[in-house]
Amino acid sequence: MSYRVGIDVGGTNTDAVIVDKDNRAIAKIKVATTEDVTTGILNALEGVLKESAVDTSEIKYAMLGTTHCTNAIVERKNLAKVGIIRIGKPATLSIKPLISWPEDLVNAIGGYMHIISGGHEYDGRELSQLNEDEVRRALQDFKEKGVETLAISAVFSPVNNEHEMRVAEIAREILGDIPITLSHEIGSIGLLERENAAVINAAVVKVAKTAIKSFENALEEKGIDARLYITQNDGTLMSAEYALRYPVLTIASGPANSLRGAAFLSGLRDGIVVDVGGTTTDIGVLVNGFPRESSVAVEIGGVRTNFRMPDLISIGLGGGSLVRFENGVKVGPESVGYRLEKEALVFGGDKLTATDIAVYLKRAELGDPSKLKDLDVELVEKAAEKMKTMVEEAIDRMKTSPDPVPVILVGGGSILLPNSLKGASKVVKPENFEVANAIGAAIAQVSGEIDKVFSLEERGREEVLKEAKEIAMKEAIKAGADPNTVEIVDVDEIPLAYLPGNAIRIRAKAAGYLKIL
Repeated sequence: MSYRVGIDVGGTNTDAVIVDKDNRAIAKIKVATTEDVTTGILNALEGVLKESAVDTSEIKYAMLGTTHCTNAIVERKNLAKVGIIRIGKPATLSIKPLISWPEDLVNAIGGYMHIISGGHEYDGRELSQLNEDEVRRALQDFKEKGVETLAISAVFSPVNNEHEMRVAEIAREILGDIPITLSHEIGSIGLLERENAAVINAAVVKVAKTAIKSFENALEEKGIDARLYITQNDGTLMSAEYALRYPVLTIASGPANSLRGAAFLSGLRDGIVVDVGGTTTDIGVLVNGFPRESSVAVEIGGVRTNFRMPDLISIGLGGGSLVRFENGVKVGPESVGYRLEKEALVFGGDKLTATDIAVYLKRAELGDPSKLKDLDVELVEKAAEKMKTMVEEAIDRMKTSPDPVPVILVGGGSILLPNSLKGASKVVKPENFEVANAIGAAIAQVSGEIDKVFSLEERGREEVLKEAKEIAMKEAIKAGADPNTVEIVDVDEIPLAYLPGNAIRIRAKAAGYLKIL
């Protein structure tokens, strides 16, 4: 028998599950997320192993959803010093790299940059010749300044990546075995947002390395010799080696894990997922079993990027949300968070929380309900109605039509909500709903994708579609998927009518099950 352990780190709780080869959860646990994150992971691992009594030698795979990279960007801590090379002189000199970045974040990564001659047109023709002398001078400057990672971006590199690849070759000659991020592997077409995504990726490489090493050490300490995978923000997995190259893809992976877990636990492939945590509620949309992707540029830590992110709405409602009756009813966004079991009324504290409301209404059996006997029933019902309305309004914002859709409730805080919601054709709260995020990590598939502009002048549509799909499938296999199970799960074609040459942008995603070694 072989088992998998899935761990997902949230803002309040770190959840862990162990699943068998048939994807059945045989043990689950919730522990408080710790300030250093790693201790919480170790506590969750210890707890779930004790709960399951599984022989650690039978655990063959470990999946981790982590907030290390997100926290590093938000807190401006432990970020690498990044050398930024933009290949786009003279066309892009008017707007320099990092132009819209918060000053404290620029300072945290060093702000070292050079713009050099080169780049391509939208159809792959050379915009200007790559000046290798400029490249070498820039890299020598970075060497003297002690940069730790490198981010390379070029004009229209998703169409023609030759200049980025050549600069990377020269960088390895001068800087040695330094982590290098190439923008055409991370972001979409637009230069500035793609460059931002590449720089952020380069900045968190050091953080990701530390996080992955910590998790490997935790596994080793428990005698677990398992292959390690990290969850991505599209609800799929990547190998630890792949994650070290593209750590930016872990940002927002937690909500994506919850959506994948909700789809698996409920058996529904389309619908709206409401994931209620200790402090916030994330609402996302399932399309064919995967999170719907955001169609707009997303800000990360105050920086605008254009790489893929799940389409989510977050509201300030969770199990620890404070409830106040001042000028009506107010629930959240202030929360007691991980201190719930000390500060909520039902646990002997002195704060009225959303969890107290749920216990009073017998939606959950927690703590000592007798401590709530003095609450006014009318005020409790008003608070419950307020929580319900907050979620219903968020659901309505995520829908693309007025028709009712299935709603899946997951997360430990989903006890706050009733079994019927306006706009929902049905409300499902599946078994193991409280650890859907960890289950989503444990059962996730491995994916690969491509986002590229093709010219149809010399080749037909079918030929370029076939090439795009093959590249996406190769990326999935590179990330750790079993070649025999990989299939295309999503394809978008966007004709670029405003460009000459009959150009078309193709986005393709492939996914497959883990390659069992």
